[in-house]
Amino acid sequence: MLVSVDDDQDFSVELETWLDGDQPKTIGALEDVFAEKGFAVAILLLMFLPALPIPTGGITHIFEVITVVLAFGMVLGRQTMWLPDKWRRKELGVIATKGVPFIVRRVRWFERFSRPRLARLYDQRWFLRLLGLAVIGFTVAAALAPPFSGLDTLPALGVVVIALSIILEDVLILAIGGVIGSGGVVLIITLGAAAVRFFKHLF
Repeated sequence: MLVSVDDDQDFSVELETWLDGDQPKTIGALEDVFAEKGFAVAILLLMFLPALPIPTGGITHIFEVITVVLAFGMVLGRQTMWLPDKWRRKELGVIATKGVPFIVRRVRWFERFSRPRLARLYDQRWFLRLLGLAVIGFTVAAALAPPFSGLDTLPALGVVVIALSIILEDVLILAIGGVIGSGGVVLIITLGAAAVRFFKHLF
């Protein structure tokens, strides 16, 4: 059964429809369903696990690597996902089966307050390039956070919210994502510098 996406449907409904369909739950399948928004949906789902306020122990690094590649495509001005075939065929696994219902509930919260704000910006390649750079920066910050520290949560959450702003075409949500991600980067740098000073004094 193919999933039919209606432009008038809420994104949360489209996501649930995809989840309930019987097509493969792969990264490449997202582009088939969500068309030009497929890369943003992929970034949202890939960074959802690092955004959870729990230590992941570095197991999410593969998701972060794929996210950086997708965002680099945005910087290059690509309107469709470019990934090696092996990655396009990668099953989303637990994210699709258990994570998406949780994500849908959070997306619906945003949808209640969201409306298109400066939506035309999201049709501009230069704007998407800037968003790609922001996604790369926050994703790299999340990847460099110490394992089991939980410090990757805020930068990763910033990426998730930025991806959601692309899907909903709302710059207010984009601003929220930027603040969250920037706060996470500042926290990582601040605590990292404090740790360095501590060990210098210790030894």
